[in-house]
Amino acid sequence: MNMQKMMKDLQKMQGRMSEVQEALASTVYEAEAGGGLVKIALNGKFEVQSVRLKKEAVDPGDIEALEDLLLAAFNEARAKAEADSQSRMGGVTKGLGLPGM
Repeated sequence: MNMQKMMKDLQKMQGRMSEVQEALASTVYEAEAGGGLVKIALNGKFEVQSVRLKKEAVDPGDIEALEDLLLAAFNEARAKAEADSQSRMGGVTKGLGLPGM
């Protein structure tokens, strides 16, 4: 592979990666825990966009249960965002024929 073609391919890939990163940043990933008692939405930068709680999720005598539900919902939303990111970023380098990609 000649160096000039490789540089052009790298520039294309860099442009596509920027586009994918912008798209990911604006994508919202939602997850819930406790059968919908807790819902969390976050974007592709892992910034929490919203937290919704049903009244039944709030028991002053069992704060630990609510904390566990919040953690579970957040971790599920984060996992969705990470999987989507890996999938989209993997598609950027696919088919370019660059060594090591």
